[in-house]
Amino acid sequence: MQKCHKMVITFCYFEATIPMRRFLVAALSSVIWIAAALQSPRSQIFTDVTSAAGFRFRHEASHTLQKYLIETMGSGVACLDYDGDGNLDLFYVNGAALKDPMPQGTAPDKSDPRYWNRLYHNTGHGTFLDVTERSGVRGEGYGMGVAVGDYDNDGRPDLYVTGFGRNHLYHNEGDGTFQDVTERAGVGAGGWSTGAAFFDYDGDGKLDLIVARYLDWDFSKNIWCGPEKIQERGYCHPNAFQAVTHVLYHNNGNGTFSDVSRKSGISAHPGKGLGLAINDSEGDGRPDIVIANDSVAEQLFRNNGDGTFTELALEKGAAYNSKGSSFAGMGVDWNDYDNDGWPDIFLNALSLQGYVLLRNTQGEYEDVSDLTGLTALTMAYGGWGSKFVDCDNDGWKDLFVAQGHVMDTISADFPSISYKQQLLLLRNNHGRFENASASGGRSFRIPLAARGAAFGDFDNDGFMDVVVSTNDGAPVLLHNNGNKNNWILINTVGVSSNRDGIGARIHIVGESGLEQYGFVSTCSSYLSASDKRVHFGLGSDRRVRKIEIHWPSGVEQILKNVAINQILTVKEPR
Repeated sequence: MQKCHKMVITFCYFEATIPMRRFLVAALSSVIWIAAALQSPRSQIFTDVTSAAGFRFRHEASHTLQKYLIETMGSGVACLDYDGDGNLDLFYVNGAALKDPMPQGTAPDKSDPRYWNRLYHNTGHGTFLDVTERSGVRGEGYGMGVAVGDYDNDGRPDLYVTGFGRNHLYHNEGDGTFQDVTERAGVGAGGWSTGAAFFDYDGDGKLDLIVARYLDWDFSKNIWCGPEKIQERGYCHPNAFQAVTHVLYHNNGNGTFSDVSRKSGISAHPGKGLGLAINDSEGDGRPDIVIANDSVAEQLFRNNGDGTFTELALEKGAAYNSKGSSFAGMGVDWNDYDNDGWPDIFLNALSLQGYVLLRNTQGEYEDVSDLTGLTALTMAYGGWGSKFVDCDNDGWKDLFVAQGHVMDTISADFPSISYKQQLLLLRNNHGRFENASASGGRSFRIPLAARGAAFGDFDNDGFMDVVVSTNDGAPVLLHNNGNKNNWILINTVGVSSNRDGIGARIHIVGESGLEQYGFVSTCSSYLSASDKRVHFGLGSDRRVRKIEIHWPSGVEQILKNVAINQILTVKEPR
């Protein structure tokens, strides 16, 4: 270990194993965001750098007097390093033009540039450039969600974009462009697709694809719904429509996928799916699936290890809240909030329902929303994009939720509830949550119709940043201003396992003895995809005593006495 000069920004030590140029680039790339942060009180955790970063994107819902349900659901956002330069880029899913009313047999039109999906390149200097036209990802149809993963193990992240009517798979060509390979790959799906995730369910080293679907709805089924008090048409409740089956695609390894929804048992359990998350519920080394369903039972699909899944949410205590009621499950995360080694499930809901936290004890779930303070803190809100993320690097995962109601007429029946709502930041105080939104920053005081949210370290400074999409509005990019706490980011590279290392379980032990657990996945939140690198805050610990990685292939790897404040790339041993 080499001591750094005292004038080097906030670092007391600089590990010889970390290239000096990485340090300098990270420092320089933060200049614009730091300048923006200096205009705000130092106590603020986040600074809104949307304008400074150069975003001109606006989500277009294409609202009509018909109140088609897709208009209010919003879209997702993804952060990914599509060009391999070490900086996270951003991809936004957009809507499409709707006619009022939609003529029979017509589809939403995305030809006008205002409706294109958008890809923004991270320059590494605090700004983003729109590269949509060159990259070939403007898209088709009314977009909803996005999944990120390297499905052909060529070292480049690919994109899967869901939507109403048809989905699209974009192969990363490695030259800054993507090719639409949906037809050849056979993953167009159909219906109303929402959340999606790449994961290797059968452990063959190739990423498969799970797609959640929402409702049996189309423009011809747009029945009249609305608040009785004002006799005005409104968006329909999902109870007005039937559930639909989800879709599982198996990666054949030759650029094509096979629909194994029926064979796997997935299609035997229709739902009203929105958010989706992957983790290993029971610690058996096989990735399981949680799907957030809207106003019907939530779903937990256990991976049986033979190519099939069993839906066990009711049996395991994850189907309903503590009152035995269903709720509007929209955003979801599956992570270990209490550092006990078992991944817990967070599901948000609509106003007056309360968000739900399901604590995992050896594969069995218990609703601890009241016990942890979550119910009282969230009863007034409606949540969408969400994630357990350690915002202050103290070693305990906090909870971020993008909020807003689904009904723009909600105030007519419930005057105390607003369509647009503020962002929510809940600090994790050793397993109990406290509202920290007041210290979140100015953006936490602005009502939004927030929907998707993605999480990653955009300037590689070790503190997690957030990007939020809004329905029919501009995104919000929040830069984490950081503090003196230490950190480590772990980037997994599979060899026998899939190259992303998706599905790897990570256990770290800090210098103080604090143990933390992570799982490699890009999927959670609401229709969005986050950085696959696993982030751990370390507090005042000056080293990581041990890192254990359980790879999807079954290989176990142990690293000892690891340096802090670095992005650690770990390659799977053969």
